[in-house]
Amino acid sequence: MRLLKQLIVLAMLAFAFFGTLALFSMDVIKIEWIGFMEIQPSFDAQEKPLPVPALSIPVNGPAFIPNMGAPENPVEADEISISRGETLYALNCVMCHGATGEGNGSVSALLANKPANLTLDVTQSKSDGALFLTLTNGVTDRMPPMVENLTVRDRWDVVNYIRTLAATQQ
Repeated sequence: MRLLKQLIVLAMLAFAFFGTLALFSMDVIKIEWIGFMEIQPSFDAQEKPLPVPALSIPVNGPAFIPNMGAPENPVEADEISISRGETLYALNCVMCHGATGEGNGSVSALLANKPANLTLDVTQSKSDGALFLTLTNGVTDRMPPMVENLTVRDRWDVVNYIRTLAATQQ
């Protein structure tokens, strides 16, 4: 009988211990532990990123150098570049500028500032570098910057594809 009482007491102590452990491990009772990650500066997702360090150049080279004018197009407008540009245009641009580049995309009717007609001489007469900078920086209150959506090479491919839009309209 005495052994049975000791086993019951031992079982109750074990149950209490594991029950308490379960409360803490399942976060029923939360314990705030101080960690080094909590006491250092940090940034949340979609928070404004830190500025690029002065005079730094990306690993794949500079896309353009500020205050030095429009850059030269380093990508030859061959079949591969134009094909890549067409695919990227379909993914990123067609909803505003339309499939033919006339500024009549599916969301253009909902926009206060209508998208540019990429087939007109006003757009086609700009240099490749000017089109690249427009893609990179966007146009205030009209077009978002594509610098985070498209790599440097992707933007040059889109520029090469935009050049073909005028040829199809004539």
